Amino acid sequence: MIDLRQLVMFRQVVESGSFSAAARAMHCTQPAVSQQIKALERTVGGPLFARVGRTLRLTEAGTTLARHAVEILDNMAVAQQQVRAVATLETGTVRVCAFPSANATLVPYAAAALKERHPQVRLELLEAEPPESYQVLRRAECDVVVAFTYESDLARPAETGPAEAGMLEVPLLVDSLVLLVPSGHRLAERRSVQLSDLAEETWIAGCPRCRSSFVDACAGSGFIPSIACATDDNLALQGLVAAGLGVALLPSLVLAFLQHPDVVAVRVEPVLRRTVSAYTWPDLARTSAITAMLESLRSAANSIGPTAFATAP
Repeated sequence: MIDLRQLVMFRQVVESGSFSAAARAMHCTQPAVSQQIKALERTVGGPLFARVGRTLRLTEAGTTLARHAVEILDNMAVAQQQVRAVATLETGTVRVCAFPSANATLVPYAAAALKERHPQVRLELLEAEPPESYQVLRRAECDVVVAFTYESDLARPAETGPAEAGMLEVPLLVDSLVLLVPSGHRLAERRSVQLSDLAEETWIAGCPRCRSSFVDACAGSGFIPSIACATDDNLALQGLVAAGLGVALLPSLVLAFLQHPDVVAVRVEPVLRRTVSAYTWPDLARTSAITAMLESLRSAANSIGPTAFATAP
């Protein structure tokens, strides 16, 4: 059987690129690293690294083990996290990983509610877009993920959703998208516009997942969008629109806390939506602190409701 401590050492050598760098990262000596790797090589029956000049390279066996080591050690970290939580049915710190606009809207209100009900619980916030945020949870680097999915995501069989990965999903709210145009744009005075009527516009695209769903929606309306540039930064996106470099589709949740004074939001038909949900592991959801965090997120989402900021009927 492979010793997990040796596997941890092996992965550190792979990530660091040398025995000496791995020793520094793990606060031990280089001979100690060498001894552990040699012991691991005896266990697997062959060399895992080869010296090519001054470069340390993986052998074919090393490459195979490196691929499995990531999944094995990540799964062990999740298992340890869940067993510890279930054993105590309590955790003093809740780590929440959310996408930027959720961290600026839902999460602060949820954090305030959590603090009021459970002042002893400490909150740590991380930020990542899906699907990267799901991997943060899988690596046991957070306890709760707040993420979003578009309807078009369900049509991509190549993507494995969090539910299929064994995560518990707690739906929070439905977030509609609106069209952002410069204040002097020909559509600025319109209450609504058909997406199919925007085929000739130049576009500013958002994050990769939003961009993919946006392109799918345009294809469903009969055109391929002309994208001038793309950015993950919601403030930069609105600045680009305000400067007249293009129009954009933006989730309404963003406009709850950030709207450039020189852009106008216009309702788009058909309505494009994304579902915002919280995700955690079922065993973690049994702990009182995680349960309280999920309840606080639901309460914050209920206070917002289906988003339609700046697009009242």
